[in-house]
Amino acid sequence: MTTQELRLTFFGDSICTGQHVAIHQGWVTRTSANLAKLLQNSHAEVIVTNSSVNGRTTRQALETIGYELQSHHSELVIVQFGMNDCNYWQSDMGLPRVSIEAFSANLMEIIRRIFHFGAKKVFLNTNHPTLLDQKKFPGTNLSYQQSNSAYNQVIREVAAESGAELNDIERHVNELLVGGKEQLSDYLLPKDHLHLSERGHEVYYSFVYPRIEKVVLELLQD
Repeated sequence: MTTQELRLTFFGDSICTGQHVAIHQGWVTRTSANLAKLLQNSHAEVIVTNSSVNGRTTRQALETIGYELQSHHSELVIVQFGMNDCNYWQSDMGLPRVSIEAFSANLMEIIRRIFHFGAKKVFLNTNHPTLLDQKKFPGTNLSYQQSNSAYNQVIREVAAESGAELNDIERHVNELLVGGKEQLSDYLLPKDHLHLSERGHEVYYSFVYPRIEKVVLELLQD
């Protein structure tokens, strides 16, 4: 019997690559492994590609989208950007790496292209909160976390307008923190208070994986 294939691509930045943690602990790698386990006794296979790059903005992603995403013709794509777009470098004298208006337009263009090249489903993730909420960016009155939160709101708006399905990571994490039983510091690496710790990857995985599994099974039945 012919094996049914479904292509899934992650298109994002270091939150998808799992910077500073072991490969097998990353939420994307765990997703791929568990999808393979789910389908091991079936006549179906999910080919998972992680076309994510540390430090990448949406502007940079559009420059490489042809090879890294469009050429795969994936049926399911998970998109996650913003934590680099919202950052301010001292050399930019008070301007973000990507303006919030350009960020919105870039996300819309990315999602438009994904659907055009055959995707049946696109998930768009917001980003988790960080502990970078005290120091202000050079030339601004904004902290990193204030900027991150503002760009997350844009992600919600783009999801509503583009046909992508929202995975609201920020809201989910904030709900976990209600009551004080969970601490945000447990989800983040102590070296930068931004990238995900092993526990942070577990939070992502437990929230996102069931949604991905549901869609994968639905697409394989089509």
